[in-house]
Amino acid sequence: MTARQDIATAARVVVKVGSSSLTGADGHLDVDALRALVGVLAERRAAGGQVVLVTSGAIAAGLAPLGLASRPRDLATAQATASVGQGLLVARYTEAFAAHGLRVGQVLLTAEDTVRRGHYRNAQRALERLLGLGVVPIVNENDTVATDEIRFGDNDRLAALVSHLVHADAMVLLTDVDALYDGPPSRPGARRITEVRGAADLEGVDVSVRGSAVGTGGMVTKLASVRIATGSGVPVVLTSAAQAARALAGEPVGTWFAVTGRRRSTRMLWLEHAASTQGRLVLDDGAVRAVVERRTSLLPAGITAVEGDFEAGDPVELVTPQGTAVARGLVAFGAAELPELLGRTTHELRERLGAGYDREIVHRDDIVLVKQR
Repeated sequence: MTARQDIATAARVVVKVGSSSLTGADGHLDVDALRALVGVLAERRAAGGQVVLVTSGAIAAGLAPLGLASRPRDLATAQATASVGQGLLVARYTEAFAAHGLRVGQVLLTAEDTVRRGHYRNAQRALERLLGLGVVPIVNENDTVATDEIRFGDNDRLAALVSHLVHADAMVLLTDVDALYDGPPSRPGARRITEVRGAADLEGVDVSVRGSAVGTGGMVTKLASVRIATGSGVPVVLTSAAQAARALAGEPVGTWFAVTGRRRSTRMLWLEHAASTQGRLVLDDGAVRAVVERRTSLLPAGITAVEGDFEAGDPVELVTPQGTAVARGLVAFGAAELPELLGRTTHELRERLGAGYDREIVHRDDIVLVKQR
């Protein structure tokens, strides 16, 4: 897709709606707002398009039933609130879509589900099968079991990763403002940015104002999500929930973010953006050049130190002697096994330890370079 008008005929669209668009000022779930959004998505389905809905709102929906005045600060209470709210949220979606003759399927994900190949392939198969059966997938982060270490942190980033996972033609981010502005929308003279085609178009844009009290992020998280999506070949429209129908029709509302990169390996995208690393491998200068410049696998001879506690298959950071991260990778050995291997050639390891140890610590197909900002 090269123009926003193309979204009107896109075969598959991921729509993300934030907590602030689904709840009232008192923290209660706004059923009327939810039904209005469902009506828009049902029209899209009736026209033959496929829709994946990434929704926030589980914790916000659980506040009122539990008598909580605001979003919990401690993890355990947040998990309990999400458990109560998720059931209520999905029940409302089920009811609202059923009024249009549509079925929904709940898909709860954590970042851990997307790091390991088997896990993300399962998620991909489940989503594809739901779409094939004519079901509208309702995706949310699994806040009930997610810990701080394995969280996406916000559903904006989750939406971008899901867009890539299901090969969406476009992503629509619905929030509590109608577009991206060059400063706080409430500030006199703030200008709406209608189109963004690259990083240069965002120079001088002030997005420091935080999101609402019931959400987890503001425009900063949304722009991070946009960079993930557009950098992997998925264009984005950012606008308010009230403008959802017009956005899906390709009308000039909100802000259009054009594609800045090509589609990539799904696993590499997950590794770069969703993985929470479990440790670090310190490389010598030669290994840094080999990994970064020649894109080779990481061999034991080029590693000088191991940090952290991880198992084979876990994501780790690859860092310079000065501690600067240059890449992420899925390590082939656990932390306990590695010290004996460091600094040795594969020939030495084969003679000393036998077959199976004379191989890469991190294969080049399991390495993604970290962009330096």
